Amino acid sequence: MSPDTKKPRRFTPDRDVKPWKGAYVPYDILKEAFVAFLAVAVLIILLAVVFSSPDEPAVTLKTWSVVNPVDFAQTAITELDGTSGTASYGPPYNSTPDASQHMGFFEPDQWFGVHQPIDTAQDFVIGPLRTLPNQPVTQAALNLYQSASSGQQTAWTTAYEKAVANATDVNGRLKVPAGRYGPVGAMIGSLTGMAQTGGLDGTLLSEGQFYNTNYTKPLLFLADGSYLANLGAAQHLSGDQWGMMNETGNYPGQAWLWLYTMWYQVSPMNQSTNADLEVWVIMMVLSVGLIFLPFIPILRSIPRWTRVYKLIWRRHYRELAGT
Repeated sequence: MSPDTKKPRRFTPDRDVKPWKGAYVPYDILKEAFVAFLAVAVLIILLAVVFSSPDEPAVTLKTWSVVNPVDFAQTAITELDGTSGTASYGPPYNSTPDASQHMGFFEPDQWFGVHQPIDTAQDFVIGPLRTLPNQPVTQAALNLYQSASSGQQTAWTTAYEKAVANATDVNGRLKVPAGRYGPVGAMIGSLTGMAQTGGLDGTLLSEGQFYNTNYTKPLLFLADGSYLANLGAAQHLSGDQWGMMNETGNYPGQAWLWLYTMWYQVSPMNQSTNADLEVWVIMMVLSVGLIFLPFIPILRSIPRWTRVYKLIWRRHYRELAGT
């Protein structure tokens, strides 16, 4: 049989497309793209003006110690004596008893243990001060402190905490009333000066790698003080708003955060000491449910029952009915 006399293939509805017999409308794709681009650009600008996150500069230990050296010193002494929030946080930073959040037997912090150990006295105070060159007074103070008994160290740090509570900022310099706090005054004073030069930021970021991208230590140090918390409260980022944008340096902020932060405003999470773990569990359950939605009876049938697709594709079904 020649190609000209070959029998036509049978039309298959699930594979072939019927020839269009409806009307044709002129369509300018360049005009459509320009109008869409212009509309989206205007919408983005308007939304950015109304809802964008503040573009604040990054907060560093240098900024903190220069703007508020008193708060820095008051926080530094709690790092040295082990009473700061980080020092008593528990896993993954330290093994503080009963510090882990839990839901019954579910206690993942304890299961994973301390996998990023942080000794606040050594990592935030003593270690950085040991890196200072040509500082004989500071090194002598460190030697005296480390050679003393734990009881003597506690007496010194307790005395300094009382004194630094009445400290003042004199032209950016820390002035602490005299007291019987031994070498601790020289240590915290040197640490404050080190932070004001930016040296403490670099020391806490130095992990022996070419790229220093682990900001855990400086962030924990910042979080233990009042300076960062006050900045956050001034920008309405203290956690008492639904849909807050907890990101001041990355435009336009993570829009998905509203669903996560919403649960912190709902009982019992808004009063629970295990709120972080409870919210995490809720989000994991919702995420797994979304992933397996096509396999969950009843839920997967809701779009078909509500016939929302008929509304979305109403033009298609109207033209289909007319053919």
